[in-house]
Amino acid sequence: MIRALSILLLTVMALTGQTAALAETPPDQKAVLITGASSGLGRVMAETMAASGYFVYAGARKDKDLEELTAIDNIQGVRLDVNKQEQIDAAVTTISEAGRGLYGLVNNAGVAVVQPLIEIEEKDFDFQMNVNVYGPYRVTRAFAPLIIESKGRISIIGSISGTLSSATWGPYSMTKFAMEAYADALADEMRSFGVHVSLIEPGAYRSNIGKSALERMAEKNQSADDSQFKEAMDASVNWLSKFENDQGDPTEVAAAVMKALFDDDPKPRYLIVPTQEQAYWTINRAIERMVEQNHDQKYSYDREALIDMLDAALAKQSGEVLQ
Repeated sequence: MIRALSILLLTVMALTGQTAALAETPPDQKAVLITGASSGLGRVMAETMAASGYFVYAGARKDKDLEELTAIDNIQGVRLDVNKQEQIDAAVTTISEAGRGLYGLVNNAGVAVVQPLIEIEEKDFDFQMNVNVYGPYRVTRAFAPLIIESKGRISIIGSISGTLSSATWGPYSMTKFAMEAYADALADEMRSFGVHVSLIEPGAYRSNIGKSALERMAEKNQSADDSQFKEAMDASVNWLSKFENDQGDPTEVAAAVMKALFDDDPKPRYLIVPTQEQAYWTINRAIERMVEQNHDQKYSYDREALIDMLDAALAKQSGEVLQ
């Protein structure tokens, strides 16, 4: 009797197409949304997660990119411009109605505008802020209910530029410094829901961000020769030109994001750099800033007290208990 009912049920499901749907959607397959997944780091993340058996909603803006992404196993392209609230809302509806839930959100979409702060036009500054700061804010706010429901994870792609800043990189660095504060506050808020938030801080890895920045400069007929900071602009343009081919392997960043999303005990921050030099720049600048803050202030700490603080922080990181 039970066997006959099972056969009947499978027959009905086959006629309605539900058998295929069940085969394609394992009940324990976690789903992740990645913004800016059409190219660069986002594309590598999407392909890496999909190949590892996770289901990826890959955010992209162009039809060609959406078609290419959807053709990959375990990936569904979702039209998503982080500057357009109507597309964000439509993506929420699409993912909600799919019935998979949403375990992970990766705020990856980003752009770089490289110009001196006293020369950049306000519309270019707005563009930089809109994508890199308001984008994660909009997307996270919209998808928070789904992430809370699954007690899932949120990963935010920051940068070592959230610690480092220099001439012509001010607009970009400002957005990444903002992500440092955003990740800290969001982690504190989401902790009560059982949701982990991690900030990924990549160094210079192969991506299209440099190419896109140079293309925007060309479209606006911007040249280092027109700047009061020609030497710094020349150096920045040279650095941007290397991002497509001459930087680190982006699979290292994808691996860090996978840890943040799926490890049992994710870290609040993942510094991922391709060279010892970039690690030194970042950590040394963080230490220098701490010393600058402490110097000649009313409650300044001496060297011994600072070392005690460092020891306590290191012990906390390693799970040790100081005597």
